[in-house]
Amino acid sequence: MENSIEILRHYIQAVQPLPDEVWEAFSQIWQPVEYKRKTVLTAAGETERHLYFVLEGVQRAFHVDDHHPDATIVFTYPHSFSGVADSFLTQMPSRFFFETLTSSKLLRTSYQQVKALADKHPELMAWVMKATAFALAGVLERQVELLKFSAEEKFRILLKRSPHVLQMIPHKYLASYLGIDASTFSKLLSSVRIE
Repeated sequence: MENSIEILRHYIQAVQPLPDEVWEAFSQIWQPVEYKRKTVLTAAGETERHLYFVLEGVQRAFHVDDHHPDATIVFTYPHSFSGVADSFLTQMPSRFFFETLTSSKLLRTSYQQVKALADKHPELMAWVMKATAFALAGVLERQVELLKFSAEEKFRILLKRSPHVLQMIPHKYLASYLGIDASTFSKLLSSVRIE
């Protein structure tokens, strides 16, 4: 557990350093949890009550309905925060499912614990706002990629940014994430050379 908290601290400090007393309080609210592969941690319609920090494994958030195939929104893997972010921050029901793709080891805390500390320590609230801003910037960049780029361009960007995902994540989920069908993904996999 001690090493896990140090990994979390390194990630936190990279976004924006917290004063020692704030970090000490924040570090105390995390608990280690483990889940088997394909475990749904949050279902659509439920409110996300937990914030996770990934130590091992891969997770995904996805949307599904009766009229469309499931659409992968985001993958998380070590060392990143995880969960259904909008539902966690607003405490409104999620429109997305959140599941483990592989067996996963995570640190977990609750909304109530984070809120209580953020109310007490403005520095933590400032950190949350900055981390949320970085996440939003990533979402907006991905939106541009989805709207403007061809299937091959999206494929190249994914492999340039995260080449390791080909070994970690089933290709049908990567295709869904890119907004292309599985057969197109398979063709790109065999024909595109990454410099």
